Amino acid sequence: MPDFMDMGVGKEGNKMMIAVLSGKGGTGKTLVSVNLAAAANKSIYIDCDVEEPNGHLFFKPVDVQEEEVSVKIPVVNDELCNGCRKCVDFCEFNALSYIKDKLIIFEDICHSCGGCVLLCPEKALTEKDKVIGKIQKGMSGNVHVNTGILNTGEISGVPIISKLLEDNRDISDIPIFVDCPPGSACVVMDSIKDADYCILVAEPTLFGVHNLNMVYELVKIFEKPFGVVLNKCLEGENPAEKFCLEKGIKVLGRIPFDNELGTLNSNAKIAVRESKKYEEMFASLLETVMEEVQHKHEAAVNSQR
Repeated sequence: MPDFMDMGVGKEGNKMMIAVLSGKGGTGKTLVSVNLAAAANKSIYIDCDVEEPNGHLFFKPVDVQEEEVSVKIPVVNDELCNGCRKCVDFCEFNALSYIKDKLIIFEDICHSCGGCVLLCPEKALTEKDKVIGKIQKGMSGNVHVNTGILNTGEISGVPIISKLLEDNRDISDIPIFVDCPPGSACVVMDSIKDADYCILVAEPTLFGVHNLNMVYELVKIFEKPFGVVLNKCLEGENPAEKFCLEKGIKVLGRIPFDNELGTLNSNAKIAVRESKKYEEMFASLLETVMEEVQHKHEAAVNSQR
């Protein structure tokens, strides 16, 4: 299996966080991130798809530890509140309302910005903790498995994602693979903000091109180096590959449309741990990704001299 340290990645404090993303679910994002993490000699896998995390189904980690994640929400002291409604006017999410001489707080739609507490002239608002989900950490062979889980009905998984990344931000001796949520919304932006490199996973269809373009535009906005993995490849024309050629995007690898691989994946099996063929395929992809990251890192260092 490829060794990041042999290539200088991770040495002298060089961080390597690779985010894997796609324009929609089912493209193969988890397939790629799980197998790349397993193909490395030692790695960290972070599942930031906090609404529907499934990486743990593949890794089946042991010695799992849990930590709750909380946000701050406002609490009103009715005796101090004079009904000025400044907090109500301030809140863009309509999480506060003044009804029948009483301030009502709708906790389920509060975004925990804290603005109402700062704004209240009577200091009638304070804050309390509200648990919105949890983080699970365990081991699966050579992989540290970190999973974020958002409680059903909560408005945003960003605080959980931020906590997941913060816990691993200073690690520089082993590669980190971030399994992002699908799409290009705020949770995806938060997932890639610390990434050193992004892998975009695409399907070989016109609809796949549409979804690829979504994340392509996103990584450009964030000025992240990136490449594309083409999944479910068949013989003949591949619109996603054509898109990459037209845009000058690096194609990191091609994963064939393969019944055996599909069966392993649908049964939550890690392909590189089940088959020598897939171990070699993802090891080759991993080596290509490492070379790209190292090349981008050297280019960035040289540009600063």
